[in-house]
Amino acid sequence: MILIVDLALLFMLLVTAIAIVRVRHLFAVVMLGGIFSLLSAGLYVALDAVDVAFTEAAVGAGISTVLMLGTMTLTRRIEKTPDRISVVPLVVSLAMGATMMWAVADMPAFGDPNAPPQVHVAPEYIIGSRDDISVPNIVTSVLASYRGFDTLGEVAVIFVAGIGVTMLLYGRRPRRPRPDVSQSQISTPEGKSGS
Repeated sequence: MILIVDLALLFMLLVTAIAIVRVRHLFAVVMLGGIFSLLSAGLYVALDAVDVAFTEAAVGAGISTVLMLGTMTLTRRIEKTPDRISVVPLVVSLAMGATMMWAVADMPAFGDPNAPPQVHVAPEYIIGSRDDISVPNIVTSVLASYRGFDTLGEVAVIFVAGIGVTMLLYGRRPRRPRPDVSQSQISTPEGKSGS
């Protein structure tokens, strides 16, 4: 049953990715990107990576979608059709995909108890989170202490992206010239000019 759920999520991810490439309306692309992130979060939950799923849902489906919608106010609504089609991005993408598929063959089997992370890193985290950090939740101790700089870096990236979008939106606002008001144009309560 779990395999069927995983395959269904992968199929929906593939359909969403193809739709993102094919659609020219930028609002639809942003919404499909949020759906892609949400489906990815669902796949992570199915693979028992709940902490990664939470981050993907918050950053990918939440904050990134809001930032993209804010950025859309600076662009046109429909993507411009390219004059000519370049095959270089396709070749680079296929080469990277082939490299990743080749690298997957060297990875240990999924759930292998003798894999290097299970033998070397996991025991250190389990013992260290109880003795060194005194946090009962191992995931919290890993994210807050052992991988604290990674978490700080992720927060910094999101903060800088938010500041960048805010600056873009603020710079877009039209500035109205202030009217030049002289003392002779200020009227008195009786409606007469003050002089």
